[in-house]
Amino acid sequence: MTEDDLLEGIYVEHHRRDQTGGKRIGQAFLETERAGLFGRWIGRGKDLLDLGCRDGTLTRHFREGNRVVGADIDRRALEAARTQYGIEVQRVNLNAPLPFSDARFDAVVLAETLEHLPYPRITLGEVKRVLRPRGLFVGNVPLFYHLHGRWRVLRGKRLDSDPTHCQYFSYDSLRELLEGFFTIEEVVPLKGRLARYSMRLFARNVAFRCRTS
Repeated sequence: MTEDDLLEGIYVEHHRRDQTGGKRIGQAFLETERAGLFGRWIGRGKDLLDLGCRDGTLTRHFREGNRVVGADIDRRALEAARTQYGIEVQRVNLNAPLPFSDARFDAVVLAETLEHLPYPRITLGEVKRVLRPRGLFVGNVPLFYHLHGRWRVLRGKRLDSDPTHCQYFSYDSLRELLEGFFTIEEVVPLKGRLARYSMRLFARNVAFRCRTS
């Protein structure tokens, strides 16, 4: 069994694990909100790569007018994306070099994925490599060091219960990581009732829009 197969096994189980509202296959966190926001940012006429696309539940919203490739480690999920939504798919390990040529895409999506990567700088370097000049990089991540998260720690609880999370971003640490590779154009809150007042204190999930130089 290869390293990719071992990693795939972890995510096959994770993608089908029960959660609030059901399993992860066939649904996407804040699907309507992210589909609308990312769709406006991406536009049409793009060569688009969606990294960590699973079964294409979110990816399908960007198909119309774009040339889309969905990538994931989970081959069963990718087959669903291909058969249900007609998405071109590619199996990838996001901790390794991507199997795409330099400057291949106009836009890359990395949604609810960056927090799962043990070596995010490898992946972001690869995203930058496969993007064209002035290429668009969009995605979203949960934040953990908001007031609610800090209160959990003070009460002796874990920041998070997801065993596949490797990164626990604050608003500032996320910006610092992204700025090492891209120019940040916008960060907007997706979750957090008072996030409009302070993303540092109240945002629980944020979306980002970045560009290559």
